[in-house]
Amino acid sequence: MQSNSILTLQNLSKTYTSGSSELTVLKDVTLTIHEGETCAVVGPSGSGKTTLLGLCAGLDRPSEGGVQLCGVDLNGLSEDETASLRNQHVGFVFQSFQLIPTLTAIENIMVPAELRGERGVASRARSLLEAVGLLDRATHYPSQLSGGEQQRVGIARAFINKPRILFADEPTGNLDAETGETIESLLFELNQKEGTTLVLVTHDLELAQKTSRIIQLKAGKVVSDDISSRFAIPDPGVQVSR
Repeated sequence: MQSNSILTLQNLSKTYTSGSSELTVLKDVTLTIHEGETCAVVGPSGSGKTTLLGLCAGLDRPSEGGVQLCGVDLNGLSEDETASLRNQHVGFVFQSFQLIPTLTAIENIMVPAELRGERGVASRARSLLEAVGLLDRATHYPSQLSGGEQQRVGIARAFINKPRILFADEPTGNLDAETGETIESLLFELNQKEGTTLVLVTHDLELAQKTSRIIQLKAGKVVSDDISSRFAIPDPGVQVSR
């Protein structure tokens, strides 16, 4: 039985204009992602992966077409309303970690919940920090943590609001192979435990093949949508990072 849709893209296009020139980075993308899916978006550099992720999360506006996120049409929302929807239902994991340098690990994790006006979130933050194996580093600042440890904090932060959907942009892109594998395991373990829909952008086919669905972009268009999570013949433009 098919689960409910959590993300729907309808004829989505994005064109950037500079002077008299135009660059179309996404062209007529239509797809639906359902609650509980784990989905990877892959493709060569410049294929539109990160742009697609930004449009899905309402971080940018499409030139044409529409996005429905958690049942809400983003095109009809103001910037503040979109930000409120993200804070309520969306988690993010970034390649560059994006921790606040003046806050400790546990304080960084608590930030999204505190922005929602929640109180008493320290207990959940500690539980998440323990889940990623860093409870003993709770009072350390980002500068005192390794790259892998910072990304673990980033994963814990992404789950603090119990998001319905999690967007991850190259979550292991700045990490060595061994650390990256640890981060991948943590990401999928927490995602399964929390029952969150996962959409990740990656160049790494090994990581992509751990998801239940692979969407391949080329030149801004969807050229493959593989529910079985396997490519018979990998596209030569997609590089395996390890």
